[in-house]
Amino acid sequence: MIICTPCLFLQEGEHAREATTKAPPTRLRSLDTFRGFALTVMVFVNYGGGGYWFFQHCNTVVPSRFVFIIGTSVVLAFRSMQRRGVSRLQLLRKVTWRTVVLLMLGFCFLNYSPRDGPLSWSWLRIPGVLQRLGFTYFVLSLLQTFWGQKEIPLRSYHCWNPVQDVVLYWPQWLMIILLETLWLCLTFLMPVPNCPTGYLGAGGIGDNGLYPNCTGGAAGHIDRLMFGDNMYRYPTCREMYQTTQPFDPEGVLGTINSIVMGFLGMQAGKIIISYKGLNVHILARFLAWAVILGISAAILTKCTRDGGFIPVNKNLWSLSYVTCMGCFSFLLLGAMYFVTDIKGWWGGQPFIYPGMNSIFVYVGHSLLGFYFPFSWEMHFQQSHWEWLFQSLWGTAVWVFIAYLLYRKKFFLKI
Repeated sequence: MIICTPCLFLQEGEHAREATTKAPPTRLRSLDTFRGFALTVMVFVNYGGGGYWFFQHCNTVVPSRFVFIIGTSVVLAFRSMQRRGVSRLQLLRKVTWRTVVLLMLGFCFLNYSPRDGPLSWSWLRIPGVLQRLGFTYFVLSLLQTFWGQKEIPLRSYHCWNPVQDVVLYWPQWLMIILLETLWLCLTFLMPVPNCPTGYLGAGGIGDNGLYPNCTGGAAGHIDRLMFGDNMYRYPTCREMYQTTQPFDPEGVLGTINSIVMGFLGMQAGKIIISYKGLNVHILARFLAWAVILGISAAILTKCTRDGGFIPVNKNLWSLSYVTCMGCFSFLLLGAMYFVTDIKGWWGGQPFIYPGMNSIFVYVGHSLLGFYFPFSWEMHFQQSHWEWLFQSLWGTAVWVFIAYLLYRKKFFLKI
């Protein structure tokens, strides 16, 4: 089973613990539905997706949605805590504790399995999905703690009012611009031994075999310097491009753009807060951001699949990947916000249930996915039908478990 990026809502404690069988009027169902939908797809793919290649391929667009919704949740949860009078010191304590727990969960539980044999620090993977999300959450929370809690009142009819969701948080934007500048400089200017500067390929037999030992370019080089062989053992590029160098899709350099992706989610949260009650304005700004990011992605890639100035690369979390996925995330969240929160046409079922207990569902399915009743040894290995049934069954069981937990008002929080 391939363990993929989790659907984590790192502010579940504040957002979910007050949940009842009927959500409060101020609760945004679209956030839980967005998160639950992505998690359900992820669990299905982790169980094999019926063995169909297109389900595995769709998993390349899902991880960014999790990071995006983390950013949105940070803004809304911190605003709620601010209204309750939580001090900055208390916020820092909460943020630090949650980050440590996520890092330890990822490092001690999801990066190691008893099937791997006796634990050895010589091969235990250091990067990981929860590690990346934990660090991303930590940085986003710091941005919101120090530069997002105070509202700067704008004068009536000021020319800044239409873009107050950006202007009021200019220190955060400055930090993000500096981080992205760092990513660009390291990616395209950092010399990598025996490799072309700015290389973004997979190495191996890719690029006609010209750069067999340049997997990941600067990103791969930095990770190998820091972690050695303590990285993901079976990256997708190894089988496809016959690479020999270790490479980790949750490496250090890609985490920078993971933070940028989360910050785009924070922007969605700021829009909801700044224009609360003005649903037309919220939807219009979601659409505007989708258009801006979509055009940016088109320019960076020159509207090609694998070309352009910065090709779309999920494993490297390239800037074009972030802008492209940011575009789709704004569109999807906007659509769910319209259908569930504005019109009330859909309550988000069944996705809202795993969305409200995403940590429990993800960690649970990662640890128990190999065991009955979630999966079993298939008799017809070449049959897509049995594999598809098993994938659907395992996913449905976890959605049902999430529903039972919802009825019992149990929400795992950290």
